[in-house]
Amino acid sequence: MSLRNILRARIRQTGPMSLADYMGECLLHPEHGYYTTGSPFGADGDFTTAPEISQMFGELLGLSLAQSWLDQGTPAPFTLAELGPGRGTLMADVLRATQRVPGFHAAAEIVLIERSHALRNQQRQALSDARIRHCDSVDDLPRQPLFLIANEFFDALPIRQFTRTDRHWRETQIGLSDGELIRGLAPALPQPMLDNRLADTKPGDVVEYAPSAAPIVHEISQRIADHGGSALIIDYGDWRSLGDTFQAVQDHQTVDPLASPGRADLTAHVDFEALATAANCAVSRLTPQGVFLERLGITQRAQTLAASLRGETLEAHVAAHRRLTHPDEMGNLFKVIGLFPEGGSPPPGLDQ
Repeated sequence: MSLRNILRARIRQTGPMSLADYMGECLLHPEHGYYTTGSPFGADGDFTTAPEISQMFGELLGLSLAQSWLDQGTPAPFTLAELGPGRGTLMADVLRATQRVPGFHAAAEIVLIERSHALRNQQRQALSDARIRHCDSVDDLPRQPLFLIANEFFDALPIRQFTRTDRHWRETQIGLSDGELIRGLAPALPQPMLDNRLADTKPGDVVEYAPSAAPIVHEISQRIADHGGSALIIDYGDWRSLGDTFQAVQDHQTVDPLASPGRADLTAHVDFEALATAANCAVSRLTPQGVFLERLGITQRAQTLAASLRGETLEAHVAAHRRLTHPDEMGNLFKVIGLFPEGGSPPPGLDQ
């Protein structure tokens, strides 16, 4: 039975489902889920993430974490972790860039938080020279210093979406009309977790909320507060959620999120304010990705790599640098925040 038919049967039996439930089924259904059935990354997939665009991205993130590790006194052992590691490209670049940092690799215990068995296999191949361990959840991370990267992880967490009425909210739900999946709105109800949004919204405004985001950040930040470390969170979004940002991407094109359940990537913009509020340690200022990478020296690194390139390879390299940093491309759309111990310094590239 297809995922579309599974969802239809569920709705007929139990009624409309929340957007969060729909996203969860589409992305992580054990048999038909988007992330459990294949490889969505890169030119041959549905979308391209920053590590797939250029090695410079992962290299600079790795060096930022390594400097943070040095600044905190080179704790050993420590956990080097990534949330949602994709094909393992970013971690491979991190490890290559940090191999000359004295003691860093010897002290690092590499942990990848990944639920997809298909992606776990790809990560093992990409990182075949490294000793890695997989786990399903941040709850399983060792209780020791933690240096972590989350790149385009939080945008894929299932969201609940609400449209404001006068003083209440109507939740977006997925139901059926003539047997087809449709979006609709539930009756208006109070939503205590959105009470703080009544002051900065008006009737008709849409607000999105990822229920699982805050517990994940809290768990990461608690490790950092208790044992030291730092985390880099990179994603597209802004300081506060406003508007309908729920979207689907298939074959590098935006498509109807309800058209092909389980066959398209479903995402929403990240509410960085919600992440910062959930943290139990210090949080850096929200910084555009382009500014962050420039502070870490991406232009100098790009020039060094360009010296040995010619023709189409050089053109692709220049285009990659622009895509990662230019305000009209990923430079402003994507943002970065860092988590670090109270009284300490944020990871290089970020301000306190």
